[in-house]
Amino acid sequence: MQLTGRIKHALEQRKGISERSGKSWMKQEFVIETEERYPRRMKFSVFGEEKLREMNLAEGDVVTIFFDIDASQYNGTWYNEITAWKAEHSGKKPAPAPLTAPQIAPDAPADDLPF
Repeated sequence: MQLTGRIKHALEQRKGISERSGKSWMKQEFVIETEERYPRRMKFSVFGEEKLREMNLAEGDVVTIFFDIDASQYNGTWYNEITAWKAEHSGKKPAPAPLTAPQIAPDAPADDLPF
């Protein structure tokens, strides 16, 4: 599956040591928002330091996320997990803040202009 949108939030990275293998792990979650008339948001995770470095996701990036969905049960409750395995950057960056001209009072004398 895939979804294209802008990364709205990059949540804090989590790290740990696997109890089974004893190896270290790293995971980070992101929120992506589609750029439609009625935007949709999705939280997804990226697992592994190498994958995080490869995807290089940052807030404001416009990307297409390729992901898998799985569900698991814990104490009788089901939880969804959305895990991204690939990201394609569109090359778009966040729009820069608009430039504003200096405000000059309408009754200011012409020789007070900055140029």
